[in-house]
Order: sequence, then structure tokens, then C-alpha cells
Amino acid sequence: MLVGRDHGQNPIRPTADTVAAVTDAQTATGTHFRGEDWWGDDLGAARFVECTFTDVDLSEASTSGAVFERCTFHGGRFNASTHTATAFVGCDFRRTSFFDATLDGCKLVGSTFSECTLRPLTVVGGSWLGVTIRGTNLSRLDLGGVDLREADLSMSDLTLTSLARARLDRALLRQSVLDRTDLRGASLDGVDLASAVLKRAHLDLAGAVLLAELHGADVDTSA
Repeated sequence: MLVGRDHGQNPIRPTADTVAAVTDAQTATGTHFRGEDWWGDDLGAARFVECTFTDVDLSEASTSGAVFERCTFHGGRFNASTHTATAFVGCDFRRTSFFDATLDGCKLVGSTFSECTLRPLTVVGGSWLGVTIRGTNLSRLDLGGVDLREADLSMSDLTLTSLARARLDRALLRQSVLDRTDLRGASLDGVDLASAVLKRAHLDLAGAVLLAELHGADVDTSA
């Protein structure tokens, strides 16, 4: 029996004794997966390099320690999927849905998200260094403690989003909406908060000093 449903002769899908169980890490390089149905599959620690996924359904699928390197996703769904310590490095996501997905300790370094659905989304830590998520609704997400250094979140809606303790050094927040956004404990070195749209954002002392200085104030914290 092939893993999952209607996988045909997909080279990444080995014969398995039970549906939705992959016992050995599989590898695919330069493969184009089109219209595949991998709903509920356990991909384990599979490795995909420079692969293209067009309208692939990964709803309720799971990975653990998997690697997607320089892959392109056109359409497709990760709805209600769970990914633990999985790396999406240098990937390009276009019109891809992550509705109700879970990213636990995942690495999204250098990946780009365009016209994607990213909420609701459960995020537990992880490195999102240098990600590009522009003009996207990220409201009410909990991104606390996530490494977002050098990320481009320009023009995104971060209303009621928690960025508490996140690493935001040198991140771009140009025209991002920070309405009641929690920035307490976040590292903000090199961040131009003045370029964002701030509305009752929650800042700690260090963040408040940074914002004041960006507006020309000479803050004396020793007083």
C-alpha cells in the first residue's frame, strides 16, 4: 500500500505497511510534485532540495526534523499540519495556506511568503531569520521569542500580535501596523519604529527610549 492517497508513482512515497507512515527518511532533488494528495501523511525527516510543489495538499500532514531547501510552493495547503524542528530554508511560498498549522522550533531562514494565509497559526520558537512576509495579515499571532532578525514585515498587519522577547534586530517594519502589538522584551537594535504605524503598542523601557530617540528626544535614563 502506498503512503497517503492517490500518490501514483511518486518517488518520495515508498511502499509502507500502513497508510500515513514513513519509516525511513526519504530524499527528493529537483522534483516537481503537482496536484499530489498527501493529506495526513507523516513525512518524518524527509529531505527535499530544489523541488517545486504545485497545488499539493499537505493538510494534517506532519514532519519532524525534515528539510525543505530552496523549494517553491505554488498554491497548496498546509492546513492543520504539524512541523517539529523542520527547516524551510530559502523557500518561496506563493498563495499557500497555513491555516491552523503548527510550527514548533522550525527554521524558516531566508524564506519568502507572498499572498499566503498565515493565521490562525501556532508558532513555538524557531528561527525566522531574514524571512520576507510583506503585506500580510499576521494579527493576533503569538510570535513571542521567535528569531526575526533582518525579517521584512513591511506593510503587514501586526494588530494584537505578540512579539514579546522576539529578536527583531535590523528587521524592516515600514508601514507595518503595530496596533496594541506586544514588543516588551523584544530586541530592537537597528529597527526604525518611526517608520511603522504605532497605535498603543506595548513597549518596555528600552523600547520606549528607542522610540523617543527616533523622534529626536535626548533621553536621560540616569535621572
